[in-house]
Amino acid sequence: MINSWLKTAVVAACVALGGCADGAKIVQQHDTGGIVIYPFKEVQGPMLSSFRKDALDLMKEKCGGRSYSIVREGETKGRTRVVSPLDGAPETVEERRWGIEFECK
Repeated sequence: MINSWLKTAVVAACVALGGCADGAKIVQQHDTGGIVIYPFKEVQGPMLSSFRKDALDLMKEKCGGRSYSIVREGETKGRTRVVSPLDGAPETVEERRWGIEFECK
């Protein structure tokens, strides 16, 4: 009984948090910068995504707390996955991602 309740709670939390999508992460790096990506929802767009601040924090951390400049940014390859709700038919979810290439100053 508790196991069933726990599964339901985890699924509900994942749905509420945007499908348990990965947050911001550095996918490519070198000595003076790199590329960071983060997921966003179409309704809010990439600039208002809660993960944008995390991406900017990662860039600052990579640059040792120094400033950085954004070389370019734009939508990058996302991913498609199948979600199987407990009480319904599986559905396909497309996750969109935003990429930022940056250089440390």
